[in-house]
Amino acid sequence: MDDVRWRKSSRSNSNGGACVEVATRSDHVMVRDTKDRAGGMLDVPFPAWQAFTAQLRDR
Repeated sequence: MDDVRWRKSSRSNSNGGACVEVATRSDHVMVRDTKDRAGGMLDVPFPAWQAFTAQLRDR
């Protein structure tokens, strides 16, 4: 996974809370905890990620 480009979510704050990083591939999105990068990640198919984020925007 060395070739994966992670970026800190714009929703993460600088006070140490809600630190999330995301990385995208052509067919999926990966999400991990910034403070525990070795602790695993979520790997979500891109259509499911789009549906999830659309629901968040609608709230």
